[in-house]
Amino acid sequence: MPGISRDRRGIKAAGRAFSSGHDLTTVGFVYGYGTGEKGERRPSQRIRLKVDRKTFDANHRRLFLFPKVTIAQVHGYCLGEGMILMLCCDLAVVAEDSQIGHFDQRMGFAGSGMGTIPILMATVGIKRAMELLLTGKTIDGKEAERIGLVNASVPIDKLAETTDRLAGLVCLMPRDGIAIGKAHRQLSYESMGLTHGFSQGYITHTLFTNLRWEDDEYNFFKKRREKGARSGFHERDDRYRSVEGK
Repeated sequence: MPGISRDRRGIKAAGRAFSSGHDLTTVGFVYGYGTGEKGERRPSQRIRLKVDRKTFDANHRRLFLFPKVTIAQVHGYCLGEGMILMLCCDLAVVAEDSQIGHFDQRMGFAGSGMGTIPILMATVGIKRAMELLLTGKTIDGKEAERIGLVNASVPIDKLAETTDRLAGLVCLMPRDGIAIGKAHRQLSYESMGLTHGFSQGYITHTLFTNLRWEDDEYNFFKKRREKGARSGFHERDDRYRSVEGK
């Protein structure tokens, strides 16, 4: 993923944020979406399913079952795809002022379309997971640690040091032991049904791309087409701020 580097400290951002999620100026076009003009042919189901399955298997599932121990080192924004990558790592250390959440759910997913939903539920519990998914709210690093979403939340100037120390402790384990442990956890995840989420996620993601919005519902893709991506996602979030009283 662009902007992500890998070393002993783990998977971390090379820029100002871990990941702010997908580029909302381009989402949807991967299937062959065009302008939405009358008469334009919609992308087929087989194309949507093929693209989504490849993304979920090649990126998310592969990271979740990666044969080496993975640690997410998070600062700045960790939204949408960023949060998915963090959830797929074995361990996570975040800066206290990080902003973590599933803003992407505000596109209308309402708790679907992700392969990591079972992982999130197993990590923080069903009720907290559903609050994050159904509201698309963001939480800071301290709150993420409090609810058990991450292993540690530290000041930004201690982030690299803390992650490196954690990685150092992991590296005291024998290589064969780490490999066996990862294999064992895969069996555990499968028996718990956590890995089933990747198949469930890509199928429901494809279903979402066929969502029909009613006249009184917010359709980001329509707004993007009419006013541009920036206006589209600002108007989307303004609706939430008005309810939150912000």
